[in-house]
Amino acid sequence: RACEVVRMTQRQSLGRRGEALARRHLESRGYVVLETNYRTRGGEIDLVTEHGGKLVFVEVRTTSTRKFGSPEESITRKKREHLIHAARHYLNTLDRADRDWRVDVVAVELGLGGGVDRLEIVENALET
Repeated sequence: RACEVVRMTQRQSLGRRGEALARRHLESRGYVVLETNYRTRGGEIDLVTEHGGKLVFVEVRTTSTRKFGSPEESITRKKREHLIHAARHYLNTLDRADRDWRVDVVAVELGLGGGVDRLEIVENALET
């Protein structure tokens, strides 16, 4: 059990680092961050942003190994459903159901020394 807690803490730390790197990268590309870690009962969105007149819901995926594939390949069907549900919840809650929107994924790959090997924005990553 102690080993599970350590792994979870390491994953959370990796995720937080990836989100911070992604946020800075997005902001440098003109994205305006409106919310971070927007939570609903049915899912969570890492970043709610605006870019080019659209609302952009951003999922950040961070890995330190390719053992299980690329970061973007780690998004399961269930995770896709949760993201879209959370995005629609956000739109409906704020009376923005008529806004143009999309879901982007930021893939972050960290190397052995902790440096960034790859940081890529995948626009329109999910069919909505």
